Amino acid sequence: MAVGILLITHEGIGNALLAVATRLMPVLPLRMESLEVPFDGDPDGLLPSASAALRRVDDGDGVLVLTDLYGATPSNLAAKVARIGTPVRRVSAVSLPMLLRVLNYPELGLDELPAVAGAGARNGVVLDDA
Repeated sequence: MAVGILLITHEGIGNALLAVATRLMPVLPLRMESLEVPFDGDPDGLLPSASAALRRVDDGDGVLVLTDLYGATPSNLAAKVARIGTPVRRVSAVSLPMLLRVLNYPELGLDELPAVAGAGARNGVVLDDA
């Protein structure tokens, strides 16, 4: 079994990240799905869709939910879906370096992956004088 990855983002972000990750890693080592939230989306109305997506990626070891902006609708939806019973850890400010870093450590558990995600995001920022 392995941790599942669920991207809950604003429109145009999660699917793009998933597409790039799939292009770079044609065989993803973890079950992953994206749920994009409309800008006028209601977290309560979207909860059934988020719950279904969570169940699809859960392989029994829980789900790492990556959101784009803490406090925004996708993040609030992630907080709601985290309370339905499946073990969930939520990390905000998803980026491609964060996602790829997580995918490179598929053997880690749900308690370790949030720190790996954070390290991927931090190490993905490079200040270049060019």
